[in-house]
Amino acid sequence: MTTAYRPRRDNLWFARTRNYTIFVLRELTSVFVAWSIVFLLMFLDAVVSGSLPAFAALAGQPWMIAINVVALAATCFHAITFLNLAPKATVVRLDGWRVPAWMIQGGNHSLWLLISAVIAYFVLRSP
Repeated sequence: MTTAYRPRRDNLWFARTRNYTIFVLRELTSVFVAWSIVFLLMFLDAVVSGSLPAFAALAGQPWMIAINVVALAATCFHAITFLNLAPKATVVRLDGWRVPAWMIQGGNHSLWLLISAVIAYFVLRSP
């Protein structure tokens, strides 16, 4: 009786190529994007239910701050790599002329910056 040859699996296959590494990291950052959504929903629930001081006490814990700083960095990485893929996924033609990739990326990043600035204005303005 013979046994079939099974080559060893390479668990770090994605680390051999830069593009694959970025792809896997972007997919893994989805966990932190999900955490950011859960945290926002917890905040909204605290506002609606009137338990904002308890939520603020939880959010002020050092471990919670550390998780949210990591989540912010991961979410920014996720957003940047996602927006950089837009020209590969979308072909925009204007009167037969193909819009260059840098214009699509620039528009995406500019709109992201504008929306972030508007949100920051409303969140950070003094009462």
